[in-house]
Amino acid sequence: MARIAGMIERGWHRQRGTRFHWVPVLLGCGIGLYFALPQEPPAALLLACGAAAAALSGLALWRWGEWTGPLGCALAVLLGGVALAGLRTHVVAAPVLEFRYYGPVEGRIVAIDRSASDAVRITLDRVVLSRVDPDEVPGRVRLSLHGGHGTADVVPGLRVMTTGHLSPPAGPVEPGGFDFRRHAWFQGIGAVGYTRAPVLALAEAEGAQWLLRARMALADHVRARLPGETGAFAAAIMAGDRSAMSQETLEVLRTTNLAHLLAISGLHMGLLVGFVFAALRLGFAAVPRLGLRLPAKKLSAALALLVAAGYLALSGGNVATERAFVMAAVVLVAVMLDRRAISLRSVALAATILLVWQPEALLGPGFQMSFAATTALVAVYGLIRDASLPLGPRWLRPVSAVVITSVVAGLATAPLAAAHFNLWSHYGLVANLPSMPVMGLVVMPAAVVGAVLMPLGLDAPPLWVMGRGLDAILWVAHRVAGLEGARGMVPVPGPAVLPMMALGALWLVLWQGRARLAGGVPVAVALGLWLQADRPGLLIADRGGLVGVMTAEGRALSKPRGGGFVARNWLENDGDPATQEEAHARWDDALLAPFGIGLRPGRAAARGRIDCAGARLLVLTAEPETVPDGGCRVVSPRSLQETGALARAGPSAPFRSAVAEAGRRPWAPPPRP
Repeated sequence: MARIAGMIERGWHRQRGTRFHWVPVLLGCGIGLYFALPQEPPAALLLACGAAAAALSGLALWRWGEWTGPLGCALAVLLGGVALAGLRTHVVAAPVLEFRYYGPVEGRIVAIDRSASDAVRITLDRVVLSRVDPDEVPGRVRLSLHGGHGTADVVPGLRVMTTGHLSPPAGPVEPGGFDFRRHAWFQGIGAVGYTRAPVLALAEAEGAQWLLRARMALADHVRARLPGETGAFAAAIMAGDRSAMSQETLEVLRTTNLAHLLAISGLHMGLLVGFVFAALRLGFAAVPRLGLRLPAKKLSAALALLVAAGYLALSGGNVATERAFVMAAVVLVAVMLDRRAISLRSVALAATILLVWQPEALLGPGFQMSFAATTALVAVYGLIRDASLPLGPRWLRPVSAVVITSVVAGLATAPLAAAHFNLWSHYGLVANLPSMPVMGLVVMPAAVVGAVLMPLGLDAPPLWVMGRGLDAILWVAHRVAGLEGARGMVPVPGPAVLPMMALGALWLVLWQGRARLAGGVPVAVALGLWLQADRPGLLIADRGGLVGVMTAEGRALSKPRGGGFVARNWLENDGDPATQEEAHARWDDALLAPFGIGLRPGRAAARGRIDCAGARLLVLTAEPETVPDGGCRVVSPRSLQETGALARAGPSAPFRSAVAEAGRRPWAPPPRP
């Protein structure tokens, strides 16, 4: 025992100087614990967690001991994560539409993008709905425009009116699935829908949403200079506007693991800041009178930070861009303070700032993938630096760096991409190796020069160079996506897989000493659980219009069309590349017999006398007029409002309900009677 105690004590002492690295990990554990609760905790309990966190941290800092100080602070950070997540949930609270609405919709355009069906989509604030109490009108609504509108028809800040269909944000398409209601809650969106009517302008956008209008104007200018998919790609990189990107191009980029080039994240911010910093230093050096009298390095860092802030503002400020800006700011401030610029401490500081600011970001793929890649890259390059590992001759080192960066970032983010998007890119490394140098050496420098020359009207040459670089990347993407087996599909993992894998990987990276190897155990266990993940044998959609049964060939769907969003999500979660039509070709009504279920689609089937015909459960797509003969239980749209989507592992397994598994949270209120 004494030997084990000595080993533990020596291992604990080794963590000195690196304990801050664990602050965002513990903060994330507290945030994750809050979101995993089945019921919303009382406000008094959240306040108690915040008070306990403050008291524990104060006590630990006052009476700091070798063990009590760090452990007390760790518990304080954990409880602080719970309190911060709860506070954020209640701060962003806004009305959510409780019923289906059809009628006039009026509001101001605050965002423009595209839906999965490739329709222009607008987000409105200052919303007015006919016959709805103003206190119950959502703060924001999102409308897909199916009337043949283009992005030129809508202007940021413009007050508009149309006639549309609205409904509350949808719940999970299956028990335990992604809850869009939670995502919409933190975006302030209280209703979603569509319109086929014209969008009428009510008031000009003079002075309103000026930053968004500047973004859209920049995107329109770039697309005018570079038409087609090249211009859409360039607008996404320079202004964060993907509204002109076609679904086909997006799918090709996802298949080849090049979609990260669209998101303004660490890669773009790092290339931009690095180019500006280097150009400014060269500029100061070219004027010896300035370079020798002024702190050129620190001034270059300060000016590069201002450029990064402008890029953040123009990009729209999504989570990945905010993370990249915070990380770049930490690095540049470290340069100005003569401290080490790139380290795990700077990554931990950036993660802590973002989690305190937006705790819900922890659940998003953007936060997870960007910090996974950054942490892995900093750790690997730190290992190469500390161990003085050779990267080959001087002329080969840039190539070695590109290969190492692509491999490490790809391995770090691949499990997360597979878990969130059910996609495994078999040739992602092949596509990234030629694309990354083009992005760093051609596209981003040309974009910076083009932005500088744009006010003078001299941006055409650099934008042309940028376009040729993007053409090369798109050419690589299409060629690699066309290879046989380029796209792989994987089933969705269980709820414990990603947290277990993340904590194990973080232990491997952050813990000092041989005990770090223990982190491989939870990673291996998580992978084993993922490989053995079982998908439900039976799924019933939340409106009863679609039923899916697992077969040896894959899931069979009851309809070839209709309920396409639900069908696509079910098949993706199965890791099945089939389309809805292909899945319907597997269907046979006899598949429901082992489950004791009968399916009666259509309104006519719910009229008059209904015979159970030996089924224990009858699924109807309309409300029955009479009680079925035979004593079977009925699942209808009204009952599904109370349960949500249903799932069953096998014929003898109990039903699982999406509403029950989502719990009672502010974004998932009890069903309206």
